[in-house]
Amino acid sequence: MGTEHSKSEERRSMVFLRKGPKLPAWEDALLAGREPKSLLKRGLRYVSLSLIMKGMTSTPDFLWGLHEVQKLNLSRNQLVVIPPSLGKLDRLVVLNLGGNCLKCLPKEIGLLRNLKVLFVNMNCLKEVPAELSLCRKLEVLSLSHNCISKLPLSFTELTSLRKLNLSNNRFVQIPLCIFALRNLDFLHLGSNKLENIAESIQYLVNLQIFIVENNNIRSLPRSLCYISTLELLNADYNAIQTLPDDLYLLRRLRRIAWNPMDKGLHIAHNPLSRPLPEVVEGGLDVLFNYLRDKKEHN
Repeated sequence: MGTEHSKSEERRSMVFLRKGPKLPAWEDALLAGREPKSLLKRGLRYVSLSLIMKGMTSTPDFLWGLHEVQKLNLSRNQLVVIPPSLGKLDRLVVLNLGGNCLKCLPKEIGLLRNLKVLFVNMNCLKEVPAELSLCRKLEVLSLSHNCISKLPLSFTELTSLRKLNLSNNRFVQIPLCIFALRNLDFLHLGSNKLENIAESIQYLVNLQIFIVENNNIRSLPRSLCYISTLELLNADYNAIQTLPDDLYLLRRLRRIAWNPMDKGLHIAHNPLSRPLPEVVEGGLDVLFNYLRDKKEHN
């Protein structure tokens, strides 16, 4: 009887252990005596390391010795600080810090001269270090869902940047440095506090997707109509009453779009003055013909 009771207790203990908190993969590896380098994955393009959703509040020290890593994912943890040691990973091409609790980035991020893709979305940033502009190869940058209201003027040096997401921040106006980024083809400024779009928007001559939904914009500038590359213009949920007469020049806009994922002109949920609401209902061709006729008779 005693032996059976002991075996029963042992089985219950084993079940309890199996249900206990699971160690993060990297801790498990180190406790097993494995080299930190064993955590690296060597793909066709990049040497990568993923520590996503590990519940980390700080970065493990061994990380900064993995000099060969090119793609690093630290997203969806609880990181409050990224230490200056980040600068040691100078082979990084892709860095994902999204979904943490970061209030700032170390200035040593400027040492990542090979960086092409950077995600710092869904954090608590109030500003961006000027040193980020030293990452001249940067092509994709997401700073969405933070508390940023301005960008350093040095951002004009990020001439390789093609995609920039600044949505869900606190911008009252589009930072002037953005108008120098002539290679931008994607710009997302939705859910900010914008009241206007500067005429300088015309300098973004390669812009294909421009999103400014859910702001306080009262009108679209005439210069916007000269960006012939535009395929998606989303100005839903603003305070727009009139449309520029030259809007018909945006020939790559194919339709009045209602689905957020569709390309075309998004102009819903604005207090458009009459007869624009009825004209928009007729579709893009009807709208463009109306604006063209209006211009000719003015």
